[in-house]
This record gives sequence, C-alpha cells and structure tokens, in this order.
Amino acid sequence: MNVLKTALAAAVAAVVLPAFTLPALAQDGITINDAYARFMPGAMAGAAFMLIENHTAEDDRLVGAAATVAEKVELHTHVHGNDGTMQMVAVPEGFVIPAEDVHELKRGGDHVMFMGLKERPAEGSTVHLTLTFEKAGVIEIDVPVDNKR
Repeated sequence: MNVLKTALAAAVAAVVLPAFTLPALAQDGITINDAYARFMPGAMAGAAFMLIENHTAEDDRLVGAAATVAEKVELHTHVHGNDGTMQMVAVPEGFVIPAEDVHELKRGGDHVMFMGLKERPAEGSTVHLTLTFEKAGVIEIDVPVDNKR
C-alpha cells in the first residue's frame, strides 16, 4: 500500500510541479519572470521589477506600461546626477530587450514607476500591469506586492 501511495504521489508531483515552474507569461517570444512590486509606507509612489526574456531572433523594446493603481505609470531608470547623487529619470523611449537575451528591471536600475497612487496596495496583494512592447504587443500580468524584497 505504501508503494502505491509513493507512486501516486510521484505521479501527481510530475504533473503538478511543472505548472509552478512555468514563466509568469509568454507572448510572441517575450516571457516575464520574477515580477514583484514595492509600495513603501508614506510614499505616494511605487515600482515594479521583473526579468523580461526575449526568445526571438530580433530585439524588441518595452515602450510603455499602465496600471489603474496610479495616476501615472512610466518607465524609469537611475542615473548619476551632476552633483554625484543617483536620480530617477523617465525613459520615454523605453528599454531594449535584446534578441535571445534578458533585460532585468531591478531596484537601482530600470523599473516601472507608479506615481500618484490612487490606493496603496497591501502586502501580498497584486497589481494588474499592462506592458506594451514594439513587436510583442500588449502583455498583461498580475504583479505580487512584496515590500520585503
């Protein structure tokens, strides 16, 4: 009986576990992985971070983002200011996602910026985010809020 239970558990794991390792979303060769958002207490802004993978032979470009949680959503990066400090700036031309490569949106670098929050999403909730790519088009994802990362 124990052998049967073990075999059944292994069969279930073989079917169920791969579902948990699939990318968050894939469309026209673009895959979004490891997405999360941060919203700090007292701030009327937040940011989303993720890995964007391009599985095609041509570069693509993330050109826009939208979310109902904020009045304004922009693509941003950090640059060294003239005074030596790091400054956040909008990147209206977007981010190149190189062919057969990955572009990481990360803290201290490129990211999606939420400004003028209409509400502050709670820890553990999700934010619906629409990403627009030049070639892959629109990809919608639900981004988990993780203020501890």
